[in-house]
Amino acid sequence: MILFLHNRYRTTGGEERSVGELQRLVREELGEDAELLERDSAALGKSRAAVAMLRGGLDPGDVARAVRLTQARVVHAHNVNPAFGWRALAAARDAGARVVLHLHQYRLVCAVGTCFNSRGEDCTHCQGRDTWPGVRLNCRGTGPEAAVYGIALAAWQRRLAAQADAVVVPSAFAAARLRELRAPIGEPFVVPHVIRDYAPASRAADGEHVLVAGRIAVEKGVEVAAGACAQAGLPLVVAGDGPLLDALRSAHPEVRFTGRVGADELADLRARAGLAIVPSRAAETFGLAAAEALAAGVPVVASRVGALPDLVEDVVAPGDAMALAGVARERWQDAAAGEQGIARVRQRCAPEVVARSLAAVYDG
Repeated sequence: MILFLHNRYRTTGGEERSVGELQRLVREELGEDAELLERDSAALGKSRAAVAMLRGGLDPGDVARAVRLTQARVVHAHNVNPAFGWRALAAARDAGARVVLHLHQYRLVCAVGTCFNSRGEDCTHCQGRDTWPGVRLNCRGTGPEAAVYGIALAAWQRRLAAQADAVVVPSAFAAARLRELRAPIGEPFVVPHVIRDYAPASRAADGEHVLVAGRIAVEKGVEVAAGACAQAGLPLVVAGDGPLLDALRSAHPEVRFTGRVGADELADLRARAGLAIVPSRAAETFGLAAAEALAAGVPVVASRVGALPDLVEDVVAPGDAMALAGVARERWQDAAAGEQGIARVRQRCAPEVVARSLAAVYDG
């Protein structure tokens, strides 16, 4: 029995999907039961969240009871802030479970988790317990919240890491970045995201549009993709929601912005794409949007940041619309590149492949 812990974010995204996919993987590939104990930042409220951060978590007895009730041999913890904290992991260990801490982002050191600061820069200024740069740069968006996160991360990061019998990251780049941040962990296990659906063959030669899928925020660089496609003369569809949606809609009337779409509609947009662009400015820990597009047989071009070069062969400097336009023209409707992408992602992210890596983590 594997018990998953996860504190949902106020704005949900790829990590929630990953938690669900890993639960399914445990059941279908490892043949074990999997349950989820979940808390939600949106329901917690900012004041209660601040208390939880400063205390190192709330109600750890709930986790101990869950371990005993389910007889879990492993507690697989994902995002633990603010509601779970180090106290939840300590309670799980005291109840007899092996504790696995899964760091999808850089939240052990970075208050926003992305290493992308309020100035719009990839940032490694916070180092180990020195979280003052995040407070000074106001990375959480409000002075009090930035101070709470800075104080809490500095106070509890070593104790949190000490409760983990094993640490998991989604890529070798994520492991290297955590070392650069002086995170208090040893050598982590690398377990990629699970990708289940693979196209039987690339249909990129019949593609109708370029696709960008993801949150429309400054770190995602959507406006760079819009500029590149305008230069290259390629039709662009952007699927997703976020704080910059209305502004970019006004600035780029030639682009079709769909807003948030469901899984089926997104799959259809990918099936009709002749190219996907991942123009991120932030140091992605994996590049889920790139992996899903490649698995669908869509050629991908991306920024040379984070873990993206491990997945994508055609990368350019982040923010360089002219270079992006050039490589986008080369890969537009390139079915051969699409076929290569399917094979590349299947080798790394197929359920049976990820299951072997996860079993090694669970069994120690």
